[in-house]
Amino acid sequence: MFRHPITERSDLATQADYFGFEFCNIDGEKYWDESAYYQFTLKQIENDLEDPTNELEQMCLELVDKVVRDEYWLKKFALPERFWDFIATSWHNKEPSLYGRMDFSYQGTGPAKLLEYNADTPTSIYEAGFFQWLWLEQQVDRGVLPRRADQFNSIQEALINRFNHFSSQDAIHLVHSRDSIEDKGTVAYLQDCAYQGGMPTIRMAIEDIGIDAKGQLTDLDDTPISQLFKLYPWEELFLDEFAPQLLSTDTLFVEPPWKAVLSNKAILPLLWQMFPGHPNLLPSYFAGEEGDGLEQGYVSKPLFSREGENITWVHPSKGRIHQGGSYGGEGFITQALAPLPVFAGNHTLIGSWVVGHKSCGLTIREDNGPITKDTSRFVPHIILG
Repeated sequence: MFRHPITERSDLATQADYFGFEFCNIDGEKYWDESAYYQFTLKQIENDLEDPTNELEQMCLELVDKVVRDEYWLKKFALPERFWDFIATSWHNKEPSLYGRMDFSYQGTGPAKLLEYNADTPTSIYEAGFFQWLWLEQQVDRGVLPRRADQFNSIQEALINRFNHFSSQDAIHLVHSRDSIEDKGTVAYLQDCAYQGGMPTIRMAIEDIGIDAKGQLTDLDDTPISQLFKLYPWEELFLDEFAPQLLSTDTLFVEPPWKAVLSNKAILPLLWQMFPGHPNLLPSYFAGEEGDGLEQGYVSKPLFSREGENITWVHPSKGRIHQGGSYGGEGFITQALAPLPVFAGNHTLIGSWVVGHKSCGLTIREDNGPITKDTSRFVPHIILG
């Protein structure tokens, strides 16, 4: 695993504009960063990232089955009691999921360590599935990268195929927060993949969803929504003003309600209990129940935290770093510290994409500090050797 500097494409801005990459820069700062790339060997990809991701996915599905059958764990996961049956029913009915992203600390050798699973509303899939593949093709065609350079990236193909698991008789509505450019771009990309998968699609803001007299969710034409992809987290939907309608609607949700279990940081201590000592797991505990394995530092995480909010990073010699935010009331977990590798001053996080329960590609994010945030830079990768 190496980080190589490389010259940016001279027409990067034109490419981003042409392909609708409106969040190539965020708040005036570079988000997509092609001034460097990461190089992996095929062995590193297959043995250290792809295979462990597939194994961890199966372990996570086993965990969901355990949680939905036990009130003790549903309480530990801080899931609202009135939605327990809603979550469990979606699992027992085998409602299909679309995608997720596992985040790892990986040094290039040794086992990658799972930091968390973004199983409900992960972003950066457009950048990973489309724009970094475009970058590779163009840099190869222009002679900047060798012809034999490849990329671990079948994300777009996997998404298109996965949409075949949903009904093509009814349109799938894909919704996002109205004011988020990144969410709009992500949903527009997924809409295109659904369309290529043969599905009729409608894209709209989640704020425009209505409710009819029968308690069904409706679109702007007052048409009941049969299938709904929502780039909006379950833990927030459970607190929303129309949360009671979730229990009466016939809408099939993507991601399904059972993903409220997997998107919860509580999976980390439970995975450690279920599979103690697994090479891709870190010692993890619910706050107040800490045990062995934290001597070299730890990270405190809220159960529902996103984008690095309310994370506290503690190292025995490098001190303590805290990221503010709006989470924490739901409780915390404590996870052993697995420091991210540092390349040229950049703390590097590996995101491993799962589509249809199969590993299919990588996202790489860099930050100046050890906590990865929504503004952390996206850097492309290649396979060579």
